[in-house]
Amino acid sequence: MKSKPLVEDAFGVRTSVRVPFLTLLACTLLSAGCATKAPPTRAEIQQQSGAISGLAPASAWKAGGADGKISDNWLANFNDPQLDALVREAVLNNPDLRVSATRVEQASQYVELSKAALRPAVNLLGMGGYNLGDGTSALQGAFIGASWELDLWGRLRYGRNAAQETYASTQADFEFARQSLAATTARSWFTASETWLQLQIADEMVKSAQQLVSLAEKRQQVGVGKEQDVTLARANLGNFQDNVAQIRLAHAQTLRALELLLGRYPAAELKARQDLDAFPGPAPVGMPLEMLERRPDMVAAERRVAAAFDRVGEAKAARLPRLSLNASVADISSEVLQLKTDYENPSSGVGARLVAPIYQGGALTTQVEIRTLEQKEAVAQYARMALRAIGDVENALAAGRTLAEREQLLQRIVADNQRTLDLEQSSYRIGKTDLRSVQQQQLSLFAARLSLLRVQSEQLSQRVNLHLALGGSFENANVPASAEATVAAVATKP
Repeated sequence: MKSKPLVEDAFGVRTSVRVPFLTLLACTLLSAGCATKAPPTRAEIQQQSGAISGLAPASAWKAGGADGKISDNWLANFNDPQLDALVREAVLNNPDLRVSATRVEQASQYVELSKAALRPAVNLLGMGGYNLGDGTSALQGAFIGASWELDLWGRLRYGRNAAQETYASTQADFEFARQSLAATTARSWFTASETWLQLQIADEMVKSAQQLVSLAEKRQQVGVGKEQDVTLARANLGNFQDNVAQIRLAHAQTLRALELLLGRYPAAELKARQDLDAFPGPAPVGMPLEMLERRPDMVAAERRVAAAFDRVGEAKAARLPRLSLNASVADISSEVLQLKTDYENPSSGVGARLVAPIYQGGALTTQVEIRTLEQKEAVAQYARMALRAIGDVENALAAGRTLAEREQLLQRIVADNQRTLDLEQSSYRIGKTDLRSVQQQQLSLFAARLSLLRVQSEQLSQRVNLHLALGGSFENANVPASAEATVAAVATKP
């Protein structure tokens, strides 16, 4: 019986070991391979970072707030269909969000790339040619080779896990970008209404000042007024007209900024709402630890810590030997070269390759140190973001409470100023007071009305800030859209 010939595989290893034995060897080595360690949990990350130091699990917000579980679909609380439509348009068309969507897609492909490293690689090589002199060929044939690195120490699996954690953090970043975009759109919408209402107030003051100019001129004509009153009234009118020009510019700029958020050409053609949205009722704020679990940016920071942990494991495993299995099948012929007498076509071979790093100039150890420092940085970043997130909620709650108090106070101030102006105008008509007192009272009323309008608009914006800080979604949580579908819809938008 003819013995099985020794053949060389793709890496030059001569072997007569049969394929079933190598398969059994691979399975044995794989089963004996080191299991990867799980990254730290959320509680461990919070403990290591000090993000919850001094914060009891059941503690409430220091600035107060309504009791109850944090709610989603906060956009519906404003009961503004036009605002709902603008937010949907912004989510689909905003250029910055489309950039974030492509980053999510890139991270997804990096996951697939890391998975590919765990699978065998198969390559096909063909060769051939002719001598132009005599038409003979030196060597021709086809070669198929396969190689599979056995992930004994988890280096490839750690790399895959890190890519998956990075993908999860990118998805969370994208979700927070969507939440932030919805909040920015709502705030810009409120500001557009505010500036439009400011313009109406300024126009009213211009009309009132024009009436005072006419009245001053008539009083001068009949001999009971002075030229000084006329010039003062005209100067006052000019100031109000200048205010109108400034407010009109601010309104146009607000509209352009909003149109840019929507992905539109900034033509300031969007029609603002002609009154402020009604301020919604109290918003439940939940507990501080719940916020850290809900906010997408905190989830992203948590996943970055996990990815950094896996990169440390990958770097440590890179210092250990690598073992690869190889197999090949070839069919070779030649009209010039003489092959071995016992050479059979097609021929096949199997083998293995071991690479053990001995000295790399300290590069592998340094890489472990770098990855470890990156993990420390990720933990520190989590602590920084957690503290800032808690501060966002506390600031929004404190600002909301202060704005509510100011609104009540300014309502009374506006009413008192309006009553005082009415009395001053009556006294001026009958000659008991001069024009200066009327003008000063007009300015006081104008300032009070603008302050009240500003506070009312700021209340709406701070409520949006509170929802964003708490991690509540602007959408209905009962019918969530998958992250992949949302990313695809945004990324493929022309």
